[in-house]
Amino acid sequence: MAISLSLDQKEKAKHGEQLFPLQCYVTNLSATCPAVTAHWHDEAEFTMITNGGCTYQIQLCPYSADAGDLIFVPPLVLHSIHADTDPVMTSETYVFHMNYLGMGNADICAVKYLAPLAMQKLIPPYIIKKEHPIYGDALSIFQRLSQLYHSKSIGYELKIKSLLLELIALLLPFCQEDSAFSQLSNEHTSKLKAVLEFIEHHYAEPLSIADLASICCFSEYHFMRFFKKYMGESAMEYVRNIRLEKAAELFEQGAESSLEVSLSCGFNNLSYFHREFKKKYGMTPGTFQRKINI
Repeated sequence: MAISLSLDQKEKAKHGEQLFPLQCYVTNLSATCPAVTAHWHDEAEFTMITNGGCTYQIQLCPYSADAGDLIFVPPLVLHSIHADTDPVMTSETYVFHMNYLGMGNADICAVKYLAPLAMQKLIPPYIIKKEHPIYGDALSIFQRLSQLYHSKSIGYELKIKSLLLELIALLLPFCQEDSAFSQLSNEHTSKLKAVLEFIEHHYAEPLSIADLASICCFSEYHFMRFFKKYMGESAMEYVRNIRLEKAAELFEQGAESSLEVSLSCGFNNLSYFHREFKKKYGMTPGTFQRKINI
């Protein structure tokens, strides 16, 4: 089953099962829901853009991606997606834990390749475009992976595992050592992660720029410029969007009272909540509820 990621905070999601930690997701981004906010998780992900275009921001760097492009995001890497709103951007993603490939084993494959990749000691090419030397082989792997996942023929789990190992072997000659990356960039990534994690846990509480700036040990002015540079929106816009996405999730889970939802998501003014919800989703909370209950 393919699961929509458009409203999910992926770091909270459970990807697959304990014995088969792999899950397929289909993401649809449009003018109504134009972004997957910055997040990270313990798993790696392998994606193909199937329609439209978008910008991935991976470890604070922007990468343009178009239909047909492939994206590989290693574990623990901060990333977000901002779509071109016309046409709708659609992608198919396979999220998997590296332990599925044997990262926890005491063998040369785990020690020399899988663990360094998972720990960001080896940095792969994140975007694989048609002109990349491995594009043809990587595309073939993705297509076979998708066919196996959806057909679930006998032994498909074993075949998928072999395909993902083949993908990593393809990427290895193009990986860079960690030393090639700026210490400042790593430092900024860590600070941004800390801020996003704090917001994730405290979005329902009153939050100020001073609160968030203190996490980074920045002045408020420096923090506002820092956040806007890497996230493409102000910190307070980001907080508002997180609150609105959490509200949409509550409605999807069966919540009925707009007042209770607004308060539990950090909105103290019901009319303001209704106005911002409509601005983001193109409909009032009541219309949103009716649509998801059809």
